[in-house]
Amino acid sequence: MAERSLKELQQEVDQYISQFKEGYFSPLSMLARMSEEVGELAREVNHQFGEKPKKLSEEDNSIELELGDIMFITICFANSLGIDLTEAHDKIMHKFQTRDANRWTKINTDSE
Repeated sequence: MAERSLKELQQEVDQYISQFKEGYFSPLSMLARMSEEVGELAREVNHQFGEKPKKLSEEDNSIELELGDIMFITICFANSLGIDLTEAHDKIMHKFQTRDANRWTKINTDSE
C-alpha cells in the first residue's frame, strides 16, 4: 500500500463517514470514544509489557490495532471540527523544537 499524507487520510475518513446519515458524532461523544480507545490501548500495553496477563477467554488484540483505532477517532475528531492535522502537527513540532530544544540529551553531540 502506498504511503499517504495526513491530508489524504483525513479525506479517506471523511469519504467513509460521509456515506452515513449520522455523520460525525458530537465532539463530546468523540472525546468519550477516544477515551475508551486509549483505555483499550492501555489494557493491551499492560498485557504485553505489564504484570497482567490476558485471561484465556480474552480475544486477541494488538497494540497496532488499538493505535489504529485512536488514529481513526483522532481524524474523525479533527475532521468534524475542521482541523487540518498536518497544520496541527507542524505547530506542535515547532513548539517542541523551540520550547524543548535543550530539554533532552541529544544523541551524537560533543556537549556531554
